[in-house]
Amino acid sequence: MMPTLRRYLIAGLLVWLPLGVTVLVIRLLVGFMDRFLLLIPDRYNPENLLGFHIPGLGLLLSIIVVVVTGVIVANFFGRRLIALWESLLARIPLVRSIYSSVKQIAETLFHPDGKSFRKVLLIEYPRIGIWTLAFHTGGVVGEVQDKTGREVINVFVPTTPNPTSGFFIMVPKEDVVELDMSVDDGLKLIMSLGVVVPGAKNRAREAVAQQQDQN
Repeated sequence: MMPTLRRYLIAGLLVWLPLGVTVLVIRLLVGFMDRFLLLIPDRYNPENLLGFHIPGLGLLLSIIVVVVTGVIVANFFGRRLIALWESLLARIPLVRSIYSSVKQIAETLFHPDGKSFRKVLLIEYPRIGIWTLAFHTGGVVGEVQDKTGREVINVFVPTTPNPTSGFFIMVPKEDVVELDMSVDDGLKLIMSLGVVVPGAKNRAREAVAQQQDQN
């Protein structure tokens, strides 16, 4: 009875655990975006006008605001308006540094032709003989390249199981192994502590199929 009960328990956990985590993450995201409603005056707040709470309304309004902003800045008038706004921010010392840095990072990450976070790499870290996954964030130019005398690339080494934190290092290009797996598969491997191996099921199916063909 115990092995059977254990098998059923594990099977149930495999269904409810991912579902529960997904619901929790979505609720946190929706709750965070709902705070956008706090920026609206009480008299114009949709929930006060309707008289009841609408889950996800803040998320919907945030998406609408972002899309409308994109439509505005996509034309000539919008670009001139943004240029005027950025010139104003450039005159504020602390704000200028933060805004320009965040904008440069956003443009690098979201640009369709950008190369940041498009490749999964295998590097020896934290010492030779120990391998870890990393993401290519760009090439090194300027003083670093001149001082090292080698072709060095920028690499982000994420921590496990939280890939949003990690270490920035510069590695010689010849010491980097480029993998075929996608960034999504690399993140799954990191977040699962190495339990979810990309392509493992496909290789297992191919091995079984080959064995059946031989028989």
